[in-house]
Amino acid sequence: MGCLILSLACNLPGYTPTVESPLAQTPLSTPTADATAPASPTPEPPPPYFDDEFDSASPYWKIVQVGGAQPATFTFDGSLRIENPAPDSWIVGVHLIHSYSNVFLRAKTSVSPAGSVGLICRYNETDGWYEFNIASDGTYSLLLGKWLAEGIVTYVPIFSDTSALAESPVLEPGLFCEDNFLRLYVNDALLRNVDVTNYGLTEGNIGISAASFSQAPATVLFEWISIKDK
Repeated sequence: MGCLILSLACNLPGYTPTVESPLAQTPLSTPTADATAPASPTPEPPPPYFDDEFDSASPYWKIVQVGGAQPATFTFDGSLRIENPAPDSWIVGVHLIHSYSNVFLRAKTSVSPAGSVGLICRYNETDGWYEFNIASDGTYSLLLGKWLAEGIVTYVPIFSDTSALAESPVLEPGLFCEDNFLRLYVNDALLRNVDVTNYGLTEGNIGISAASFSQAPATVLFEWISIKDK
């Protein structure tokens, strides 16, 4: 199966990446330090299985933007609000502390029209990751993502469905990565049980994703994410 360089212009319906020019990573802005203020202590890392309600920014989340003419903004205040002010922008957020073979992710999310939200498991900087995405129009897909170079990502579609879900701005996606199978959920209902034996990823970090399509900017909200063993 051939790799597709992500265009981020997720053409609706179908939500299938198309081949276009490689996308450049947009560096996230670094806040200017106040020379008179004492440095805040680094919080203790969470245990392997935890809930995150995004009360404040965490040093254990690494968030990267790919594409988009303007940088996205991120607000941590009892939820994670991602504002993509430009079309064709993709956000990948990875929790860096723990690595998992088997893990069950759930999140409560909302997304504006012309956007998508996703969950990531078995993320490895070199080998790639699995990503379960749900678009605001109800289409969903399972992708194999991989960095080709800094700021250039490619996605291989593993599975997609254009008709299974009703359109809804509020969703609770779930992704259970267990051995050679990935179970895809929405609102606690099992959508698919996908065999990923041929793709070879066995362990890695968990994460989230958010995207704006080619038509318009998008806003995505993560109210919480839950990481469990089952």
